[in-house]
Amino acid sequence: MAACSSLLSEEELQCSICLDVFTNPTSTPCGHNFCMICIKKYWDSSTRYECPVCKTDLPQKFDLRVNTFISGLAAEFKKSVQVKSSSSAVEPSSSQSEKVMCDTCTEEKLEAVKSCLDCGVSYCNSHLMPHKTAAKLKKHKLIDPVENLEDYICQKHQKPLEMFCRNDQTCVCQFCTESDHKYHIVVPAEEESHKKKAQLGETIAELQQMIQDRLQKIKELEQSVELNKKNTEKEKADSMKVFRSLMSCIERNQAELIKVMEEKQRAAERQAEEFIKDLKQEITELKRRNTELQQINTDDHIHFLQVYPFLHSASSTKDWNEIRLESRVSVKTLREALSKLQESLSKEIEKLPEIDLKRIQQYAVDVTLDPDTANSKLILSDDEKQVTHGDKRQNLPDSQERFISCPCVLGKQGFSSGRFYYEVQVCGKTDWALGVAKESINRTGKVIFSPRFGYWIVWLRNKTEYDACNSPPVPLSLKQAPQKVGVFVDYEEGLVLFYDVDARSHIYSFTDQSFKGGLYPYFCPSVNYRGTNSAPLIITPVDHEDSFLSEVIMSR
Repeated sequence: MAACSSLLSEEELQCSICLDVFTNPTSTPCGHNFCMICIKKYWDSSTRYECPVCKTDLPQKFDLRVNTFISGLAAEFKKSVQVKSSSSAVEPSSSQSEKVMCDTCTEEKLEAVKSCLDCGVSYCNSHLMPHKTAAKLKKHKLIDPVENLEDYICQKHQKPLEMFCRNDQTCVCQFCTESDHKYHIVVPAEEESHKKKAQLGETIAELQQMIQDRLQKIKELEQSVELNKKNTEKEKADSMKVFRSLMSCIERNQAELIKVMEEKQRAAERQAEEFIKDLKQEITELKRRNTELQQINTDDHIHFLQVYPFLHSASSTKDWNEIRLESRVSVKTLREALSKLQESLSKEIEKLPEIDLKRIQQYAVDVTLDPDTANSKLILSDDEKQVTHGDKRQNLPDSQERFISCPCVLGKQGFSSGRFYYEVQVCGKTDWALGVAKESINRTGKVIFSPRFGYWIVWLRNKTEYDACNSPPVPLSLKQAPQKVGVFVDYEEGLVLFYDVDARSHIYSFTDQSFKGGLYPYFCPSVNYRGTNSAPLIITPVDHEDSFLSEVIMSR
């Protein structure tokens, strides 16, 4: 073998009996080192105890212990040689590198089949036979062959490490349990191994579940990216459609204004041509009269005075100083054009809520009413989709979630992230309140509808009074009474939007909100008022008119 890279050479780590690197080295009182199995065999075959090297007589009874320092050096040397041999081989076999050789074989080393913790030696099949036949050796602890056998033996007592100290979390031998670990919790190593293997199994299961959870999250993110991509493409198409409509509206109004301007220009040109024609005629007439006047004999004073009145009256002509061409577009015309443009743009902008509503309907969720939260005077349908006020208090099970004073109920489904949308039929009612509420709202005392107290609500009072319950409340001016109201929430963006579904129009928006904890759909059919407000609030399925939205929802 080649020399080791450590300070000691192979010769210095070699047993003088087997001429191989030490296995479980032990030292004699005279200071020489041997493999433990080698020195035992030497003394078994000899008539007296002596050192094989210096022949010094030794006491007949003394404990042979593994020299841990030399054992460590020998193990490091074997490991370095094994690494070098494996790196120099073309294709080393993993099974060969893991083989443990028999410590007893002196000539050709055979592969060990068992290691004995009591002897501190590994044996091949033939050398293992005494452990199968001799009564004393049968009691020895045999394990599968291992390279570093000293790791399985107590270095203090030279006994197998068969126990485990839970206090110090270390393996000990039987003698250790009677000395250093006498008052510790000690259990068989096999028992502790089974326990820790079970814990390891649980850890592995947890890790595998974490891996699966993360793989699922990757899948969800990839699906979300794909869905967002589709949504973005649809929104881009919708936006382009809107801007094309706006541009078309502007271009149309611009063309109409230019047409008016050009018509005014042509009218001015026609008027100018008529004026020029009249002026030329007048010039011709004036020239003729000028000639006639110049021919009058001014020496005859009487004649001149007689004809002068006729000459003066004939000289009257049109006053051209007051005549102007109106070729420019008046401020009034320009204002009318801009007013018409504004009206056209407003009509196009009014279509935006319809596009908005179509886009957010893809986030529709199946909402049902939670009977555990319903006020005792409320009556819920069997499918938990309708709620109405019944005037009389019902005998219901106690529930900490139940509203005591306010005739309202929450949805079963809570949301703490993402977007969701639902629709509620409100036709036939004179009073109602809808929206979302925090899970932590006060359900026993007086209810104050405000974002400050965890409510994002729109309500109807006295048949015609619509308000957004902000701080302060915002009166709403609606063109028509909504028959079905859509509620949309974007948790991360802090948005709560309300729509008139049938009119495809926007009702109100709570913006720049900060949500914490769960949000729940909120329903208040209000008091019955002796039958005048007896119609129920009905959670209705969302009608996805847009085929793209239907396709997106199916893909989810």
